[in-house]
Formats: sequence, C-alpha cells, structure tokens
Amino acid sequence: MANLLTAIRLLLALPVAISMAHAGFLSPGVVLLLLIFATASDYFDGKVARAKGTASPKGMLFDHGTDFLFVTSGLAGAAWAGLLHWILPVLIFIAFSQYVLDSYFLFRHKQLRMSFLGRWNGILYFVPLFGISLARLIPDELPGDILLVLVEALSVALILSTLVSIIDRSIAPFRKAQKG
Repeated sequence: MANLLTAIRLLLALPVAISMAHAGFLSPGVVLLLLIFATASDYFDGKVARAKGTASPKGMLFDHGTDFLFVTSGLAGAAWAGLLHWILPVLIFIAFSQYVLDSYFLFRHKQLRMSFLGRWNGILYFVPLFGISLARLIPDELPGDILLVLVEALSVALILSTLVSIIDRSIAPFRKAQKG
C-alpha cells in the first residue's frame, strides 16, 4: 500500500511539471489538488509502511527518489516558465545524487543517510510549487504577483540552503576522519 501511494505521486510528477511550465495545461485548481494529493501521499506512505511492517531501505529509496523526481521536474517546469532560477533544480539534482552516492558508497550504509538540512530542504522544495499554483488560482493580479515574488525569494533561499547542504555533505567525510 505504501509503495502504491509513492507510485501515484511518481505518476503525478509529469502533469505537475508540464503545468508549471505551461499554465494552461491544467486548471490551477486541478494542479493545486494534485499537489495536495502528492504531499499527502508523501506524508502517509512512510506511516503506512511502518504501521504495516513493510518499511525497508528500498522503500525509502523509492520514496525519496520519487520526491526528488516530483519536485525537481516541477521546479524545472517553473524555471522553464521563468518563475524561478534554473539553478535550483540543477542543485537539487546534484544534492540528491550526492545523498545517494555518499549514503551507499562513501559511508557504506544499507540505506539512505539523511541530514537535518537535507530533510528540511526536501520538505521546502514543495512550497514554491504550491505558491505558483496559488498565484495562478487567485484572479486578482496583485496578490498573485506578491505570491510569485515570495516564491522567487524562497527559491533563492533554497538555492543557498541547498548549496550549504552540498558543502556540508562534502566535508562530512573529513569530520568523520578527524573524529576517528
């Protein structure tokens, strides 16, 4: 059941990404509903897996990989539309690749090795998608424009926090070597 929730979120990635790039692809209300469902599925898939005793490192990788594809493609669509800087989805790609590679190969864990900042970045990557959807839903230009300015400001903050996360993960092996 948990993997089904994750798989549905994976299927929603493409229509959300296209909708971010092309505002008329789906109505703003439908996009907002897809985002709500995607966020709810992300919240509940882990809870369901733990409750049913089916949580596993592979399930965690599927969940986090799906989150990565969902937000990166959605934010790439938003960047395509000129709503945020293109560097954000590129940095998310780098950060996620680093997350997987250092978890499995550098630190030789049997599952993903999360960090505090990486976890919060992962959650906050959804927020610009909601902001864009809400801005498109509001008929009056001024509140929608304010939301888009806030989305742009948040995306700059996420660029900075993602860079910090990448740097933190890059120096983690040296901190570990100094302690050992």
